Amino acid sequence: MFETMEVLASGLSVARLRVNTLASNLANAQTTKTDEGGPYKRRDIVQVAKEVPGQFATTLDRMSLQRPTATAVVTDESEPKKVFQPGHPDADEEGYVQFPNINVVQTMTDLMMAQRLYQANLTAMSATKDMMQESYRIGVSA
Repeated sequence: MFETMEVLASGLSVARLRVNTLASNLANAQTTKTDEGGPYKRRDIVQVAKEVPGQFATTLDRMSLQRPTATAVVTDESEPKKVFQPGHPDADEEGYVQFPNINVVQTMTDLMMAQRLYQANLTAMSATKDMMQESYRIGVSA
């Protein structure tokens, strides 16, 4: 059960990082100037599954328990979107403004999925905690 809680806690951590990263992308979808110069660059997380050592693999024969881990937050280096807005203060001499390469609809969809993943991890963690408490109660009364 403790291995399961470790996996769920790791899932919560990764889901929280994903939500924060996506929210940052949405908040900066119209940011045309940053301290580094140029428009904001979309960020994504790199997520991998790492095997959790323990008895789970031997108990269920060839099944291994894996926990999600965020290994990095990477910056999208694709070209920014150029929009013709000659009156914009950040427009170049041809009247084009460089905006971040962020698809707001796709980012909102990803954010909703990340929020649901976070909620699913919370629900599973609560169920696991309840099972642990019940097994303890049964063990004490036996």
